[in-house]
Amino acid sequence: MLTSIRPDRDAVTLAVSGLLGGLLLWLLGLHTQGGDPFSAPWVTLVPLTAMAAAELLRRNAPRTALAVGTLALVADQFTRGSLATILMFTDVMYAAVLYGTPAAARRLPVATLLVTVASTIGFLAWFRKPEALLIGLVIGLVSFIPALTGVSVRSHRAAADAARLAAAQTARLAEMDRTQAVIAERARMARELHDMVANHLSAVAIHSTAALSIDDPETSRNALKVIRENSVEGLAEMRRLIGLLREGGEDDAPAAAPTLAALDTLIEQTNTNGASGGLLCTLEDTRNPGADALPTPVELAAYRIVQESLTNALKHAAPGPVVVRLGRSGELLTVEVTSVFGSRTGPTAPGSGAGLVGMRERVALLGGTFGAGAEPGGDGAKIWRVRAELPVREREMRE
Repeated sequence: MLTSIRPDRDAVTLAVSGLLGGLLLWLLGLHTQGGDPFSAPWVTLVPLTAMAAAELLRRNAPRTALAVGTLALVADQFTRGSLATILMFTDVMYAAVLYGTPAAARRLPVATLLVTVASTIGFLAWFRKPEALLIGLVIGLVSFIPALTGVSVRSHRAAADAARLAAAQTARLAEMDRTQAVIAERARMARELHDMVANHLSAVAIHSTAALSIDDPETSRNALKVIRENSVEGLAEMRRLIGLLREGGEDDAPAAAPTLAALDTLIEQTNTNGASGGLLCTLEDTRNPGADALPTPVELAAYRIVQESLTNALKHAAPGPVVVRLGRSGELLTVEVTSVFGSRTGPTAPGSGAGLVGMRERVALLGGTFGAGAEPGGDGAKIWRVRAELPVREREMRE
């Protein structure tokens, strides 16, 4: 509590400087008036000391400082007067507006203006001389002008505080946007990495398990051949992704994103990987060959959906056909993959559970619809169907 009312260094400096200046003027015999009725020279030091004490309270207790300063200024008018007392009062008035309450900052300029006008009119009516206007001018310089200056400085400080607060809020919002962008980019990278590598690693896991469990040199040789092919292709996919992420690399050639034109190669690879599990993959493309080219995001999303669906079929589908269907109806591209639902024989690869989530996210980003689940088949067996509808116009995708 004592620390809160302790005067700051500026207040002490102003008080000491004012007091010493007043003492110097007093020693030199410089006064502002004759001093009637209290003409003793030492009486001038009383309001001077009181005003210096008010200076000590200018910041921590501005209202009290103004009250003491006003009484000291009035008392000074009944002595010989000191210029230092008047100058210190102007600082006390300025501090009362600057450091006081908002209500005081609003009222003091109005009050001092009214006092200045009323005093000018009163002295003019009393003396009936134009020189009486100078008294009103002095009162305005001592009271109204310092109060007006305090209002101006206070307004500038409030504007600066508001600008700093707005800048801090803008910085926080920018940091939040940056964080969200980083999170979104990480999710996109994770989804892309999963879709690219899962197919190859699943084939590697299945065929390596077969090579270890079946004691047949020919089977082991074929399994190792498939493992090598998928490892090389997986490394190529990883290199392509790293090339996309690298800002500037040694390879200047751009890495092209996969499109639906590469589905034949993907299906051929799936047939090779799934031959030991009894899977037969076919492609049914009912699109018009003369149709407009699809946007790159749609091509990439459709390719990744087919790739992930074939990977899931390789992991979980029972022996039988795996059919990939592509169609276009109006402004929608339809992607559908069906496989036999059930437990497959032979070695399997564990799944991470991220495949369906990734496909659903890709479709949602483009504004399409997605569904996956088991359905009754034509011959009584269940089938697993993955179906996605993707808008082919960029305007619709943004909406």
